[in-house]
Amino acid sequence: MQRKKLVEEMKHVYFQKMTANGYHEIEEQIATLQKQRPAKIEQLKAARALGDLSENTEYSTAKRELRHLESRLRYLNKQLQYAQIITPADDSHVDLGTRVTLQFEDDDAQATYQIVGKQEADLAKQKITFDSPLGAALMHHQAGDTVTVQAPQSAYQVKIIRVQLGD
Repeated sequence: MQRKKLVEEMKHVYFQKMTANGYHEIEEQIATLQKQRPAKIEQLKAARALGDLSENTEYSTAKRELRHLESRLRYLNKQLQYAQIITPADDSHVDLGTRVTLQFEDDDAQATYQIVGKQEADLAKQKITFDSPLGAALMHHQAGDTVTVQAPQSAYQVKIIRVQLGD
């Protein structure tokens, strides 16, 4: 009875789509934070040994830093727990994990972006999320297609020049 209820509840869980590379980046962040944790605990112990806790700023600071670290670890572990790794098929259609070279119709400028999950988005590294206005417009199209992007301020068109598997 309990198992059946759990299975039913899991049908409604929203899994976070991400690339394998994004999944590994989160694993690396977790490993780094876990290495820092013992040092944070030692700082807290040392600050506590200084005496009166009500006026001990070192203790308050160490406690806050440890709480922040543990909160970040819980958040990242949840990201992995509810991750759905998407591996793009090699069929030249835009999908999560592919690199897309675009030509903007209004000024003929070209740009290359990788389509990634929400957690991986970083415009400085040319990584855009699949549910951003540009990412959503590109999804499931192929090289040669011209798509209209509905941005918050206006609409514009881009032509897909090339689609390739990401790194």
